[in-house]
Amino acid sequence: MSSYQIGKSHRGFFGHPSGLGWLFSMEMCERFSYYGMRAILLYFVIDEGINGGLGISEPIGQALVAAYGASAYLLAIVGGILSDRVVGLWKATLYGGVVIMFGHLALTLPTSPMSWVGICCIALGTGLLKPNLQAMFGEVYAEGDPRRHGGFQLMYFSVNIGAFLAPFVIGGMRAAGGYHAGFSAAAIGMALSLLIFIVGRSRMPESVMTASQPLSNGGQRRLFIFTLGSVVAVGALFLGFIVLLPDITDAIVGTVATVAAIVAVAYFVTMFRSKKVNADERSYLRAYLPLWLAAMVVWMIEEQAAVKMASFALSNTQLNVGGFGIPPEWYQSINPWVCLIAAPILAYWFTRRAGKFPGVIHKFIFGTVLLGTSALLMGVGFATWTGGESLAPWWFLALVFVVQTTGIVFISPVGAAATTLLMPRAFKGQGMAVWLLNNALAQGLAAVIIRLLAGVNDSVFYYILTAATVVTVVVLGILATRISAITSLVEGPADPVAASNVEPIGDSRQA
Repeated sequence: MSSYQIGKSHRGFFGHPSGLGWLFSMEMCERFSYYGMRAILLYFVIDEGINGGLGISEPIGQALVAAYGASAYLLAIVGGILSDRVVGLWKATLYGGVVIMFGHLALTLPTSPMSWVGICCIALGTGLLKPNLQAMFGEVYAEGDPRRHGGFQLMYFSVNIGAFLAPFVIGGMRAAGGYHAGFSAAAIGMALSLLIFIVGRSRMPESVMTASQPLSNGGQRRLFIFTLGSVVAVGALFLGFIVLLPDITDAIVGTVATVAAIVAVAYFVTMFRSKKVNADERSYLRAYLPLWLAAMVVWMIEEQAAVKMASFALSNTQLNVGGFGIPPEWYQSINPWVCLIAAPILAYWFTRRAGKFPGVIHKFIFGTVLLGTSALLMGVGFATWTGGESLAPWWFLALVFVVQTTGIVFISPVGAAATTLLMPRAFKGQGMAVWLLNNALAQGLAAVIIRLLAGVNDSVFYYILTAATVVTVVVLGILATRISAITSLVEGPADPVAASNVEPIGDSRQA
């Protein structure tokens, strides 16, 4: 038992530090704005201009929404570097929130250029805010504080409460007053989030106010030059795709997917070749890489909640049941609802089974099987109910969401915890950035596949992903003994991975 003593001054929010309450409220409001906007984004992009939409074809709209999601996760790396090396967690989070707020306000204006400005700003702001706000949850606790895991459980609830409510409220606003009314509701949620964050500043520890690894003047110049060079390189890559490809959408998708792949490969090559990484740590990395790739396949399926599954809800599902109309956005609330119910139950079971079956690899295999099952169901759904007069019963898509999210509960927290265990010591601080990269790459690749399959029935897309999960499960099964042997070395007698399952499920919910 830890020797950390909980004094009265440390109690403030359900027995936790008072700063946690302010972060809890901000996270809930910010996730409300993010998931509310996300719930109606595809519909806005593909709807006709006369209805307030952008009038883009459905396949192109799906690819752009997937590329948007990939960009938000990819830019989290920028947010992490900015806070660690330049401004600190609090300012990086604040800057991200302000940029997101501007993005939501831009989306409330009924002009196409401002809509694209708003979408880009929200992606950039989310990248700045997302990793740093989560890191602040850990900073409100002193080292050795036994309440830390409980605090992350509360964080998980804040994420999913906001995500659960958003489609109902913002979808209702969209139905009553149009897309820009829905975006206005998201803007109000973000404004409230920023207000809470600023008012609660005095309750934050000093450690979040300054950079943890500040750069010297020379280091700042090198960072500026590197950043400028990166921007130029990405711009050149985009121009290259413009020359090679006939459609600007394909250029955007190709650029996002390529950058995500280059960054991911660069991270792993750097870690494997680094002189700061010893032989044991390289063996841990070799065990981690298959898990990372498996999670990437999983996210390719799960992140379709706001893309292909949103299209299925709109065009292939019976939304009128007994005279009651079901807004298609409501299906987006099933994911956080299942997380809120299933995650605590599984976390308790995993903790009771610490050091026993199922281990890390078994959880990954089972979760991947569930995600593959959900992909197969969606493939059958698109092939069976093609839209028009052929519509799926309302419960079919709900069932797919339940199966899919249950699989995510097995993989997301376990993968995040395995990242903290298997990452080389010299790269611990960048571990979560590496973990988030698999989501960025997954959505980037999904966008590429969507464009390649334009004009083909969406069932083919899902059958391809189903096949990918079958291959993934087979590979994980072959490597299971070896991976289990390595993870058992770092887990110890009390399985930290199992204990860490109380941490956030995430924005899908990778919090």
